[in-house]
Amino acid sequence: MKSTKRVSLFLVMGAVAITALFGTAPREAKAMNFKDVSATHWAKDSIHAAVNAGYFKGYSNGTFKPDATITRAEFASLLSRVSKAEPPTEIENAFSDLNNHWSKKQVERAVAFGFIDPKNYPNGFKPNTALTREEMAIWLSSGLAALDEDYNQALLDTKETLIPVKEYFKPGIPESKAGHIAVAMGTKLMTGYPDGSFGMKNTTTRAETSAILLRFVKVASKKADTFPALNELRAVGTEKNNLEVVTPFEALGGMADSVGKAMTFKNNAGKVVFHRMVAVNVQNWNQKSFYGDLFLDDSDKEFFKKHKGTFPIFTELTIHPKTKGFGLDHYRSGITNLMGGSATHNGQYKKYGYETLPVTDDKEFFSKHSSGVKVWVVSYYNVEEENLGSAVFDDGSILILSNTKK
Repeated sequence: MKSTKRVSLFLVMGAVAITALFGTAPREAKAMNFKDVSATHWAKDSIHAAVNAGYFKGYSNGTFKPDATITRAEFASLLSRVSKAEPPTEIENAFSDLNNHWSKKQVERAVAFGFIDPKNYPNGFKPNTALTREEMAIWLSSGLAALDEDYNQALLDTKETLIPVKEYFKPGIPESKAGHIAVAMGTKLMTGYPDGSFGMKNTTTRAETSAILLRFVKVASKKADTFPALNELRAVGTEKNNLEVVTPFEALGGMADSVGKAMTFKNNAGKVVFHRMVAVNVQNWNQKSFYGDLFLDDSDKEFFKKHKGTFPIFTELTIHPKTKGFGLDHYRSGITNLMGGSATHNGQYKKYGYETLPVTDDKEFFSKHSSGVKVWVVSYYNVEEENLGSAVFDDGSILILSNTKK
């Protein structure tokens, strides 16, 4: 009964949001004439649609304050307005510091609908605190998970996935938050910034929130498996690769069992430990698959234009040097199978903060990382190739890549 009520609720909201965004003109509303929202404001349409839908309200002086920061109490109130039906259960006194606060009922509704988990706020809700983007992602993805079990499964599937933002590589995103960031990005509820960061601790403005709320209503009307990016994130989290999602290739017998396995170099100069593979579909450069921006930039465009049907596959390895003076020649001559690869040859590794093979000063690089270094290497495979290669690990197990179209 609880699930049915939520599904029907969000399906109705989805229809409202889609109409406001893509269809008929919004109804007349005085609130449309905000003095501080110009005709050229980037979020004008989102602001108008969100106000028309009853999510946002303007101020009595005729302003909207699009650049004002959203607080926890305000966002909880917005989610309460989005959730127009009665919650399946009543929540009272979820936070002791809300007893005399204007947002008490709205926060409790947001808790009842699954957006907010009181366990995340053991020291009180602190309603006037500015909401961070990290919190926003957690609240929205939690609401989706309460709505549909497959979104809840998506949270679990993406706990160990690769998230293409700076913070993933440094300082790292804990598993307790990773799934939430992944679902928010995989459904395009939220995106990263041009500098490659997600902005975990950044706050959000009223203008930005109006656009995100409308996206949420639309996302909530769809199934989790209808989002290609989320499907990639889930595959990388569970199967340790996305090959079958974005390429005609597959790992025979699966790839997850190969994670953490070591391979000693043929020249005995060291060993590698395998972690995962991530492919990018570049057949339409302007619509690259989800991990495209993490590994590729415009300097790569001409190469793929000349080599139609080619897919770059990026492999994450830890290289453990053993020989004194270890350099790239030791790696190249010691590994000639799927665990081999080249440097990424663009600036994305600097932008996001991951390591790739050194282009210069290779011996100094490996000397600095004498206890082991995790790197991303790239190999290229064409759709016309039948045998893509294999790797035999030290324990005798084999990883084989196959072309399903051959």
